[in-house]
Amino acid sequence: MPTVCGNRRSAEEGCLIGYGPDLAELRRQAADDVARIFRGAAPGEIPIEGLTHFEFFVNLKTAAALGLTVPPSILARADEVIE
Repeated sequence: MPTVCGNRRSAEEGCLIGYGPDLAELRRQAADDVARIFRGAAPGEIPIEGLTHFEFFVNLKTAAALGLTVPPSILARADEVIE
C-alpha cells in the first residue's frame, strides 16, 4: 500500500514518499533558542518560529514494487530520489 511518511529514514525503509521538516534546521533552531535562554531571555518571550524548509523524498523501489510510475515533475521537486 502506498504510504507517505514524515521523514527520510522512513522513505529509505520503504515508504513511497517522505515529507517532513528538515531535521538539521529544527536542531539549529532549538540550539538558538537554548542559547537565547542562556543569555538571559525569558523562555516565554522567545517567539515561536515556523520552519522554512521541508524535505521531500521519493522511493522509486517502492514505486516499482507497487507498479506506479512517478511523474518527472514530482522527481524534479524531490530533495532526494531513493533508487
